[in-house]
Amino acid sequence: MKRLFWLGVGLAAGSYVARRANAAAQALTPAGVGANLADGLRELGAGLGAFGAEVRAGMNEREQELSAMVERQTGARLPTYVDALQEPARSAPPAVRGRRPAPRARARRAGA
Repeated sequence: MKRLFWLGVGLAAGSYVARRANAAAQALTPAGVGANLADGLRELGAGLGAFGAEVRAGMNEREQELSAMVERQTGARLPTYVDALQEPARSAPPAVRGRRPAPRARARRAGA
């Protein structure tokens, strides 16, 4: 019975070591290295995206704080980006009749 127990322990340990060695060998192949690199880049991209979201949230919060401070001190309401985008576009001043537009400057040739 004792021998059967140690045989089972040896088989389990051997199986574990073989799996670990196979995983380590797979990680050192070009495909394994590429997979590890791709996973690392994916994690880096996710981290950068989260950092950018945190920065944008902080910028918006600080902008609101500054706008509230300016409104408190001056009494004037600052326009938001949405307000600025909704303002009608200003058209060009009407042309005066009888006047020609000024001629545009032309580039000179090198030899002339």
